[in-house]
Amino acid sequence: MTAQLIDGTALSKQIRAEVAQRAAALTARGHQPGLAVILVGEDPASQVYVRNKVKACQEHGLHSVFEKYDATLSEADLLARIDALNKDSTIHGILVQMPLPRHIDSTKVIEAIATTKDVDGYSVLSAGELVAGLPGFRPCTPYGCMKLIESTGADLRGKHAVVIGRSNTVGKPMALLLLQANATVTICHSATPDLGYHTRQADVIVAAVGRRNTVTADMVKPGAIVIDVGMNRNDEGKLCGDVDFAGISQVASAITPVPGGVGPMTITMLLVNTIESAERVAAAQ
Repeated sequence: MTAQLIDGTALSKQIRAEVAQRAAALTARGHQPGLAVILVGEDPASQVYVRNKVKACQEHGLHSVFEKYDATLSEADLLARIDALNKDSTIHGILVQMPLPRHIDSTKVIEAIATTKDVDGYSVLSAGELVAGLPGFRPCTPYGCMKLIESTGADLRGKHAVVIGRSNTVGKPMALLLLQANATVTICHSATPDLGYHTRQADVIVAAVGRRNTVTADMVKPGAIVIDVGMNRNDEGKLCGDVDFAGISQVASAITPVPGGVGPMTITMLLVNTIESAERVAAAQ
């Protein structure tokens, strides 16, 4: 068996085209979607991520505000700026790029963002809405993973899904989204004994631990769907994920590559969340 390649780049382009149409429709009604992105400090990776997010907004009809501050910015000043953006009717989503300088409490910053503009879906209230099955913003990476699984045509009802990783940004919300899709979900992590015992029973595996070769071919049930969230470097310095792509491709029915799988979907779902926020505002007026 040779696995179907789940092309995140192609799916991302398709969804972004839909985003552009929705943005144009809103703008025509006087509600151009707006996203504010705040970067504090000089972290190189963060600068790349932010640049890509702003570019994606500009290319798909969203109004973007990019604010860059020195690492010396005080926590109080950052919170004051977030408060001002919360009150700005032209802004429908607020994103503060992590990590923040050590003197700033990231939890306090995330909780300062209005829930109606928490397009990253990171706040405690957003997490609670996800747990309760209420309308809210789903964290972008797991949201993108669900779209990738859906693109295979798989029906998750009654299927066994194993999520490897328990972070607040990927692992936990991923498990909840799979549960909402009527899958039976197992969460594994660094303290799970015999990881292979669990993964060999899985119809769907989502690996999100940040360690290469966490899942090998002998740990995968024939015909399983494998979603690789990891972003690592191999011995040659090339990007790779958390799973043995070459080996598992001969066992799984479908698998995401790294790069070109989950990565392109994360910013795409940020755009979707921002559009959804703007549409809610427009519907209420």
